[in-house]
Amino acid sequence: MSIKKIVTVALLALMSVSLVACSQSSKSAKEDTSLSDVQKRGTLVVATSPDFAPFEFKRLVNGKDTVAGVDVELSKEIAKELGVDVHFLTVSFTNVLGSVSIGKADYGISGISVTEERKKALEFTEPYFESKNVVIIRKADLAKYTSVDSFAGKSVSAQKGTIQEGVLADQIPKASAVSLTQNSEGVNELKSGQIEGIVMESAIAQGYVSSNDDLTVANITLKKVDGSSYAIALPKGSIALRNRINGIIKKLKKEGKIDDYVKKANQESEAGK
Repeated sequence: MSIKKIVTVALLALMSVSLVACSQSSKSAKEDTSLSDVQKRGTLVVATSPDFAPFEFKRLVNGKDTVAGVDVELSKEIAKELGVDVHFLTVSFTNVLGSVSIGKADYGISGISVTEERKKALEFTEPYFESKNVVIIRKADLAKYTSVDSFAGKSVSAQKGTIQEGVLADQIPKASAVSLTQNSEGVNELKSGQIEGIVMESAIAQGYVSSNDDLTVANITLKKVDGSSYAIALPKGSIALRNRINGIIKKLKKEGKIDDYVKKANQESEAGK
């Protein structure tokens, strides 16, 4: 075989490989049907843990248990913008991200903080809410607990699987950490004297304090941590749906709707207690 023929064959082989690679790349790019799947189905499936007022909680509406809150209002608006209905899959907080990762839900929303570890397994939207952490205590103990060191040897709780659990461990290390499934459990134990404090997100803490006259927020400043903003979690690769939701979140934040949702949720949460 002449050198010219060898070169020609080699070029043809290279072109063939390139075409296959381009074809595979194009096919891979088309495999993200996250947005179209929701639109074809006509329903947006949302995983949430309704024990995180004012972001999500249960309330009676016409005698029926209904989920309500900031995240619920946001999800309803997202579904409306997508032109579909919304179905809320209620699970424990530790199962919200699991439900998303295995595809049982189109996304999870439950006051979810974005961390580098979580980003390895999931897609996240832009933040829709910036949060800060506080410690709630019994009002009678306001003068007793004035610094993180005040809790040395005392039992302090945080909701299991949350950023607050890490805040408790890192910033109040001398306390005896108690991880509970729901914040409401912590409130009951705080009121009964079984624990001395609870690390919570500020908006959530204010909801509990406003409905419990014997509780208050301690005059303690906790450091801001990575993951101190809330975002929506989607299955890895759900770029199309994520990008569409990002556009909706940007619009709602610009219109001040998120702040309106917080005010409404606090009123509904208070009325339901």
